[in-house]
Amino acid sequence: MNDITIRDAQGMVDNWIHTIGGRYFSELTNMALLTEETGELARVIARVYGEQIAKEGDLRKGLAEEMADVMWVLMCLANQTGVDLTAAFEASLAKKTTRDKNRFHDDGRQR
Repeated sequence: MNDITIRDAQGMVDNWIHTIGGRYFSELTNMALLTEETGELARVIARVYGEQIAKEGDLRKGLAEEMADVMWVLMCLANQTGVDLTAAFEASLAKKTTRDKNRFHDDGRQR
């Protein structure tokens, strides 16, 4: 597969929903699903990079798969609420660049 832009990915999710998935879940249901998927990502992070020890089955899905699941549901929410994630990301990056251009040092401390 070639490189996929965020806009392309949003379109791919929308196409999948309409051709295979049938319909979007409600925004509230998708928000709950995003929370659930974020929790599953947090579980993997806590067990792999944190101090918790994995129990049987804790790591049956890996870090990349959990991150992709979070992206999927976030793109569903963006699609059904009319958010262009490419434009939103570009605006967020510009805001952070302007706001934080003098904020951080190489030693990691804030000014």
